[in-house]
Amino acid sequence: MNPRRKSRLYLAIVVLIGVALTAALALYALRSNIDLFYTPSEILQGKGENHLKPEVGQRLRIGGMVMPGSVKRDQQTLQVSFKIYDARGAIDVTYVGILPDLFREGQGVVAQGVLAAGNVVQAKEVLAKHDEKYTPPEVADAMKENHQGPASAYAAPQEGRKS
Repeated sequence: MNPRRKSRLYLAIVVLIGVALTAALALYALRSNIDLFYTPSEILQGKGENHLKPEVGQRLRIGGMVMPGSVKRDQQTLQVSFKIYDARGAIDVTYVGILPDLFREGQGVVAQGVLAAGNVVQAKEVLAKHDEKYTPPEVADAMKENHQGPASAYAAPQEGRKS
């Protein structure tokens, strides 16, 4: 092999390694900014065939219906706690801030935040469901499943009970 081809080959290898290293570092850095969507039952029972549950401290988005009678507001601060439920489970959500105008009991919402101990989501943002045509497909599927029965038919799981 002549020296010119050899130097081009080395240059091509170095460029490919550089591109691969840059892509790997970018994906690693973005890993912490990925918010995965979960329904309450997926947080409680796991997602997918392997039943993978989110870890405490993981950023996520949770979608479902606001359970009637679960909204509790602190009179001194802007802290609000409520439950989001679907057909197979309910998750507690805490939020500090002003809720959207469309937020109410029995309404579909998506909360974005961090999973805390005890399957409580500490929300940084709460979005009230506005219109079907602006709903992401996974949220729309979860909402359709939530309408299978009223909130009164749902029995909250007992603490300490293993499922």
